[in-house]
Amino acid sequence: MNHVHTVCVRFHTAIELLGARWSGAILRVMFTGAHRYADIRAAVPGISDVMLTRRLRELEEAGLLRREVLATSPVQVEYHLTQMGEETEPVLNAVIDWSHRWLPLPPGTADDEESHPREPGGTPRRSARA
Repeated sequence: MNHVHTVCVRFHTAIELLGARWSGAILRVMFTGAHRYADIRAAVPGISDVMLTRRLRELEEAGLLRREVLATSPVQVEYHLTQMGEETEPVLNAVIDWSHRWLPLPPGTADDEESHPREPGGTPRRSARA
């Protein structure tokens, strides 16, 4: 007799949050330190201003990012990972490893190994945080 696992509510919520379009890419950018909106926009090819704004707000509301308004003239805003956001790094690194093992690159796409630095032996290198 087959046993079917019911889906854990926390698991489902986490997958929906991290798996929402662009969320993983934004978090991946944030693993390198605090960034301003324009830096994030430039690092995530194809994302629109509307979608970036929406995802930044969602990630902030979920507790993964913290928005900091800098007292400069003109006013600037930086985004920082919270501890909760930082702890998504091994999860996303596992997805990267899985994707490199099982998903072929689409035809005409350049190899993206450079965007995922690795330690000798193939494991992802820990990001340097600012």
